[in-house]
Amino acid sequence: MTADQVIVWQGIVKAGHGVASGRTAGTSANPYPQGSIAMQAPFFKALGLDLSDCFSGTVNVDISPQSWQLLSADHCFEHLRWTHLHPPETFSFAALEVQWQGAWHAGWLYYPHPETKQTHFQSRSVMELILPELAGLTTGSVLQLRGSALRVQLLQPSSH
Repeated sequence: MTADQVIVWQGIVKAGHGVASGRTAGTSANPYPQGSIAMQAPFFKALGLDLSDCFSGTVNVDISPQSWQLLSADHCFEHLRWTHLHPPETFSFAALEVQWQGAWHAGWLYYPHPETKQTHFQSRSVMELILPELAGLTTGSVLQLRGSALRVQLLQPSSH
């Protein structure tokens, strides 16, 4: 990636639905005992994306007032049947890095395509990330992110 293809932005970690990590397992809102990422990861690995060095959940990063869109993915798994509880879903991943405690850490933008998803939608100003375990990272933590402008586009709020 050349310097002109790199974008850098900032976001704040916010609480998610608890479905990806399994934090809310056993509730009516989360039928996945280990969390959805733990259930999906073996399917992703079989298709060429190994997430074994990452936390088994997502880190939700609010970049508002901006929003974002995925331009292209490093990995796209279409119509993946990872559970019997609902129809297959499509997932895309784009590589990125986050800066935490003075160091950059490689991770993934995780994008379950909303048109194939049934519940637990995110605002377009929230990015779901799959990252290594980052000690001390909590709700309210500020992260610097960087990635390819060929993969992710940041959208400014429209003025009215």
